[in-house]
Amino acid sequence: MFGQTFYNGTLRKYVILFGTLFNDIWIVRKDAGGNAKTSFKVPLAYGPREKFLARIEGLSDDLDPQEQPFAIVLPRMGFEITGFNYAPERKLSTINRFVTKPSDTNEDQRRYQYNPVPYDIQFSLSIFVKTVEDGTQILEQILPYFTPEWTTTVKLIDDPNITLDIPLVLVGTTQDDVYEGSFEERRSLIFQLDFTMKGMFFGPTKKQEIIKLANTQLYNASLFTDIEDAVSNVNQASKVTVYPGQLANGSPTTNAAATVDKSEISSDENFGYIVDIDSPYPN
Repeated sequence: MFGQTFYNGTLRKYVILFGTLFNDIWIVRKDAGGNAKTSFKVPLAYGPREKFLARIEGLSDDLDPQEQPFAIVLPRMGFEITGFNYAPERKLSTINRFVTKPSDTNEDQRRYQYNPVPYDIQFSLSIFVKTVEDGTQILEQILPYFTPEWTTTVKLIDDPNITLDIPLVLVGTTQDDVYEGSFEERRSLIFQLDFTMKGMFFGPTKKQEIIKLANTQLYNASLFTDIEDAVSNVNQASKVTVYPGQLANGSPTTNAAATVDKSEISSDENFGYIVDIDSPYPN
């Protein structure tokens, strides 16, 4: 419908960013003397909270507990996206652009992206543990970094190369101790942390040639009855031509007779502006 198919992979990068922030959390078990006995990394996976709860409670009552495989090993963490909301307070001017040179050798072309659209992305991080001690160990490795936000620099677009700071805000924490029923039922101690990622979504990357020559025609309105009359007498228009000027040694110039051809002048070089005015009207 919108006339162009594109995919920047932005949402995928946000999911990777969120998972990377929490993929190096460790649990340390100590002996009675307070010395570290064992340590292990807490597994992290993408998935809804209900999926992990189903695995925790998923042992069959028809089998001997000694003959069944483990339902799930705790502690474990899981996260998921829970929603999106447009963020009008972060809206930027829609006509501004990110402009860069292309990766190839075409000096007369630029790639550009219009300002992105702001969206708040809600993430939920669930921490599943058997004991409160494991839960507090994990929480203390997370909470001190959020005051209440943590900002990460992310490369969102490859070409043009666009890198932005993406804040992740901790908006709430809850604890749920599901321990109802008989002693044979499994205990589910869950800490849930809710986050808002202040993301940006870009549209398609566009290309545009650099303008090196501008032709303008000016008409004296007192000499014509209407625009059609002016167009039919184009020879009576003042013609203004603007183009870059540069000497062979690379110095800028406004002398049309001394400049090299405009095709030999790069947009990154130091050049002057040559203005030619061809007017049929007396000064």
